Amino acid sequence: MPRGGVNTLPCPLCRGSTIGAVSQDSLIWKPSVTVAAIVERDGRFLLVEEHTNRGQLFNQPAGHLDPGESLTHAVARETLEETACAFEPTGLLGVYQYPSRADDVTYIRFAFTGTISGPEAGRPLDTGIIRAVWLTPQEIRRDAARHRSPLVMRCIDDYLAGRRFPLDVLCNHS
Repeated sequence: MPRGGVNTLPCPLCRGSTIGAVSQDSLIWKPSVTVAAIVERDGRFLLVEEHTNRGQLFNQPAGHLDPGESLTHAVARETLEETACAFEPTGLLGVYQYPSRADDVTYIRFAFTGTISGPEAGRPLDTGIIRAVWLTPQEIRRDAARHRSPLVMRCIDDYLAGRRFPLDVLCNHS
């Protein structure tokens, strides 16, 4: 073992590089699992404007996976909480890894496509959500500086490129 109780592992993809300098005393690193709803209607995409520690930013309806929750249930719940609209996932757009320097967290995002109902009258939006808004891809691209992460536009670009996977690629073994 190297000095100081730290192990490094050879990276199988990088010649001569190492990854994962981990102290025996440290906790195992874990990414933060999130879900997002990618919803298009008449050429516009559903986004939420929200208060963040970096100001008012745009994101897809999205949030964290709760303990014991399936990915599809999480995206339906988060969409309802942030938009007051019921979301029914119909496909998996993709799985995205994003290391955020702003909050020193690596996110693993499962982005879903699906259908959405009209908003439930009188249902309050989640704390921090200013509004739900429908924007064209051009409007979204123009406001890239106000995106919560680069995944906002990447997911829309993947949607427009026709990327879709069936939900049965996911297994929720409970």
